[in-house]
Amino acid sequence: MNSGSLFAEVLKQENRHNPYPLYAQLRKTPVSRQDDGTYVVSTYAAVRSLLYDPRVSSDEQNNLRFKSGLGISTSDTPLRQPEIPPAFIFLDPPDHDRLRAIVMNQFTPQRIQAIRPPLEELVKDLLDKCRECQQIDIVDQFAYPLPVTVICKLLGVPLEDEQYFQERSTILANSLDPEQHYSQEDVCRVKQARAQLGEYMHKQLDNCRQHPGNDLLSAMIANGDLEAGRINEQEMIAISMLLLVAGHETTVNLITNGMLTLLRYPQHLDRLRQNPELAPKYVQELLRFEPPVQFRTRTTLADIEIGGTIIPQGVPLVLLFASAHRDPTQFEAPDQFNPDRHNNQHFGFGGSLHLCVGAPLARMEAEVALTALVQRLQSPRLAENMPEYRQGASLRGPRHLYVKVEGVA
Repeated sequence: MNSGSLFAEVLKQENRHNPYPLYAQLRKTPVSRQDDGTYVVSTYAAVRSLLYDPRVSSDEQNNLRFKSGLGISTSDTPLRQPEIPPAFIFLDPPDHDRLRAIVMNQFTPQRIQAIRPPLEELVKDLLDKCRECQQIDIVDQFAYPLPVTVICKLLGVPLEDEQYFQERSTILANSLDPEQHYSQEDVCRVKQARAQLGEYMHKQLDNCRQHPGNDLLSAMIANGDLEAGRINEQEMIAISMLLLVAGHETTVNLITNGMLTLLRYPQHLDRLRQNPELAPKYVQELLRFEPPVQFRTRTTLADIEIGGTIIPQGVPLVLLFASAHRDPTQFEAPDQFNPDRHNNQHFGFGGSLHLCVGAPLARMEAEVALTALVQRLQSPRLAENMPEYRQGASLRGPRHLYVKVEGVA
């Protein structure tokens, strides 16, 4: 196969179930130019170098070919409020740092830990509802409702609105794939979804002003950053949209990919059942082995030489995290799931300035969820060896995961 078409193969739906052989081919050239002009970075050392390189931009305004749903402009979409700017993960310093700091001031360890007791109760309730089941869809009955309920509680968003924002969140999450993968109709759908979700979150912020609660959005408003001019209303909308979408889409995949992996490695499933204190190590390895975020897109601000290749200024760049995680020069036996792996420094939550702000929450959700699943599902086994996968290649995970059980303890 032509090396310049390998990333196009990664984006195809038929390769979603197992893109790793394609990644192995890409790693033969640490930096490879694709036929469409995109440069794909696939080895651990090259990804890490560029992830921390200030000459690499996350600002999607620098390259019109990478325009995700949370980064595109809404200027040509009818809105009842001014244009929504990109979310801060699609910005560079100083704006990125300014907006990220406002979020981090409220996304505190204390706030995250306060979620754990209701999280554990929610996990129990979801599994209790499956007591009479002989087959469970891990996604629809567990991995999706869990983080959605948690993020709604955290943000103060009504859970009864889930169907409305879920449809739009899915469209925006899928738009993290490069735009050349989509038709003009798809792009219009993404812009409309972003505009509609922006108007929805605008109403939620107004509600938080009128009826403040013990939630993150109310706390951000009460902090006074708006009045002090450190953030404007549209930036607040963009932040709230990002937290809502990213706060559940990636965690659904983390839990589902995790359970799928454990079912394929029954010896490790049994070990976690008997030793629940190992859950943090298991989640750490799952983030390497089957990361919910497979790649992210960037743009070069200058010519950069890496791996013997010159990447020109202003070209689209793909940092292929999931390929770096299977690099044998960094990880021993990388294609094996090994929770006892030492020095497991992966990019499961990105890195550098853009390290995921919700990483502690996602880890906690996955640890609690997977521990409960392996302890309570009796004789779980896959109903099908090859589950159906969701549309997106960047945020990769099964659309359904059917598991047969003898019962729920």
